[in-house]
Amino acid sequence: MSEHAPASGAADPLDLHGVIPPTLTAFDGTENVDYGGTAAQAEFVVDQGVHAVFPLGTNGEFPLLSGDERERVVETVVDAVGDEVPVIAGVGAPGTRETVEHAERAARAGADGLVVVTPYYFPLEHDGAVEHYRQVAGAVDLPIYVYHIPPRTGNTLAPETMREIATIDGIAGLKDTSEDVPWLDRVMADNPNLTYLAGSNALLYTGLELGCSGMVSSVANVFPKLVVNLYDAFDEGDRTRAQELQRQVLGVIAAFDRGPYMAAVKTALSLRDVDVDPGPLRSPLRRLDNEETAALKADLAESDLL
Repeated sequence: MSEHAPASGAADPLDLHGVIPPTLTAFDGTENVDYGGTAAQAEFVVDQGVHAVFPLGTNGEFPLLSGDERERVVETVVDAVGDEVPVIAGVGAPGTRETVEHAERAARAGADGLVVVTPYYFPLEHDGAVEHYRQVAGAVDLPIYVYHIPPRTGNTLAPETMREIATIDGIAGLKDTSEDVPWLDRVMADNPNLTYLAGSNALLYTGLELGCSGMVSSVANVFPKLVVNLYDAFDEGDRTRAQELQRQVLGVIAAFDRGPYMAAVKTALSLRDVDVDPGPLRSPLRRLDNEETAALKADLAESDLL
């Protein structure tokens, strides 16, 4: 039980809290999914003390995987760490029918809960958003966590829309990566029974202060202990130490901003002295080149993280 960190919501049967890395999908040299590497990365973060794992989020490169690959990734992670921590699987897609199919596959694969990103590409209005989540929640008997990330999906949920979604049976929580603190504060006030997960590395401490019980952090894929220590410091009531660690996370983010989108996460993990090889990103994404990698290594070494 948490001491000073916020508790999960009453609607959440998984009691999600703490650090929840959006685990990586590993690929081999020909960009086929490396299921052994995928399992190893999940085992690495769990061994470092994280509280749950989230395969097939943005860091899991889910839009670039087929339905069969997604299902096997979930099976792989569940087999690797499902006896130790909850596994909440991403099942998002642009359309409702495809999302329901991914949800049913993830349920069969043994996921404990499902993370459902808002539909993307096409503009989304109130009734469509509510019906989307109603259909997904009605198709599976697992807790559903709404994933709100407007910078990637192009769709923002109005607080009134989120309030109606929260009334659907099976909706257990919200992962927010909007970086819109007033929006999140209002949604939390409107829907106190949900679990809230802070999804921005820059706002991990802020999320805890607002009332988020958990933190979904890409930094935790590479430096899980850093983010676990931040959570533990907050939970122990040491706000000063938690803020210091948040500033260290900000330094990692600055280093990660080198090169193309998401390239630095896998590259940084390969620089660590751990037995995990995440391989390349799947095209059109790519890892850092040699010059970018050297700069990233220098940044992380300066922060005493290697």
